[in-house]
Amino acid sequence: MLVVTSSLWQTNAVALRAGDEAMLVDSPYFADELELLKPMLERSGFRVDGLLVTHGDWDHLLARLAFPALALGLAESTAMRLRAEPGVAQRELRRADDEYYVTRERPLSLGSYQALPVPGKLDLGPEELELHPAEGHTDDGMAIFARWCGVLICGDYLSDVEIPVVGDRRLYRATLERLRALVGAADVVVPGHGSPKPRDDALRILAEDVAYLDALEAGEDHLPPSRDTSVQRRVHAQNAGVS
Repeated sequence: MLVVTSSLWQTNAVALRAGDEAMLVDSPYFADELELLKPMLERSGFRVDGLLVTHGDWDHLLARLAFPALALGLAESTAMRLRAEPGVAQRELRRADDEYYVTRERPLSLGSYQALPVPGKLDLGPEELELHPAEGHTDDGMAIFARWCGVLICGDYLSDVEIPVVGDRRLYRATLERLRALVGAADVVVPGHGSPKPRDDALRILAEDVAYLDALEAGEDHLPPSRDTSVQRRVHAQNAGVS
């Protein structure tokens, strides 16, 4: 496994390798990060054969800017989201690029993408990736478990830098409970944003996030101490309006 962390929001891209095949999950953001991504991975022995995304938020969809010849693999729920929201990811990327003064050689094209059944499995060389539903942050998405090497890639959950960003409380809670067993079987958990964590640290964050949801539903203003910042307070204000 190799984790590449973007300077924007500590967004993680994760390369997994089994045998002679490698898969890249999610993406960094900045143009120079994407330009350096392919040669850096190849120098490290990761010749990427496929791309996966955990969910359809625009900041996770940029790997085709580095690997334009490869199609995106994504959950069926994410494929439905992209079909229902044509052009939204591209517009949100342009808005972010304008805000951060980023220029790119070409616009984002999602091209063809492969909708994957979730729950399900995906071959990677002699091994397989487990695909597990992960909704609640958004209405789509999946967590990816490379059980043979103990790596769980969970998308925008279990972050040490942001509180739960909740789209649906019930679905978010169900995903946390689903992740509990996967984290217990993992050695390393890589969130969409923040630091990769060993099992025990990830279980602690999961417990904090369940307690946060409990407090949110009770109308209480309680954030995990390590994530009680002004930015996360604004996220919390948005969460308070979500059922």
